Amino acid sequence: MKATQGTTYRMLGTRLNDVANELENLRKMGATGKKLLKPSDDPAAIRPVLNTRKQLSNVDRYLETMGQSLDVMQATDGHLEHVENIMQRAQEIMVNVVNGSLNSEDRTVLADELVQLKKEMLDAANGNVDGKYIFAGYAEDTKPFSENPSYDPTLYDANDHRTWPVLYAGDENATSLEITPGEQLQVNLTGNDLFLGTSSWNQGPYNPPDPAGNPPNAVSGGRFDLFAELTQAEEAIRNNDPAAMQTSIEELQGAADQNRRLRSQLGNRASRVETAKLHQEAVRVDLKQVLSRYEDADAIEVFNDIVQQETAFQAALNITSKVSQLSILDFI
Repeated sequence: MKATQGTTYRMLGTRLNDVANELENLRKMGATGKKLLKPSDDPAAIRPVLNTRKQLSNVDRYLETMGQSLDVMQATDGHLEHVENIMQRAQEIMVNVVNGSLNSEDRTVLADELVQLKKEMLDAANGNVDGKYIFAGYAEDTKPFSENPSYDPTLYDANDHRTWPVLYAGDENATSLEITPGEQLQVNLTGNDLFLGTSSWNQGPYNPPDPAGNPPNAVSGGRFDLFAELTQAEEAIRNNDPAAMQTSIEELQGAADQNRRLRSQLGNRASRVETAKLHQEAVRVDLKQVLSRYEDADAIEVFNDIVQQETAFQAALNITSKVSQLSILDFI
């Protein structure tokens, strides 16, 4: 069958259009570095690509959360270091008072220093990061600690938080972080646990002891109320009570040990978060490699294809231009 001139033109036009489209696609690949720009480019790759992107999104969420938590944990450790220095200085003061021959004025100066140390500790206990109080539990928008205006040393009762020198407005709920799928890790300390020596706390009115004699917001056995220890040490100095001062030395040592123990626990958790963060970063690299295998184009290969396609396009243009110059008069 003889091809008419119109048919030839249409065939050449179709070929030029195909070559031009292919050249445009190659140029897009070269410009973006991606060979998978739309589902039709590789339908079989869509499912693994979407699954990999979802996993990457989860990993990014883990990394962001762990990064924020590490920031808070580092800030918390800074406050705990300050508390440790306060407790150490308080012990030095008490040892100096017990072992030294001090007059009334000297004792007053040291007692006043303990007052200032307690205020410093109150500032540390009310520390915040990005406007969130780090020792308030879930009540992170509430200032957790304040001095008790009704405090009376003669009425102090370790089983009644209303009589304590410093009041707590936070709660007992520590923040847990999912560092890997299914693994939760506590990433902070609550003020009641660290500063008041009780692992349980109920806000609001005083809760009387239960039938077993364990009030929910009492200082636990073997635990210490840091504010009460500083306050009682000050009172012992002002009263010039040697027995009370000797007891305060032991109590302050126990309170300092409590702070160091909880700080060590927080350090262990921070180390675990850092390890989990490194693991997730490694997972992210692996997922990126998988995604790259499906999406990324080989730059050298694409460049060579562009050169070949441009050559083919120029050849098609030359042939089309020659054919378009033919007319019926050329055959007469």
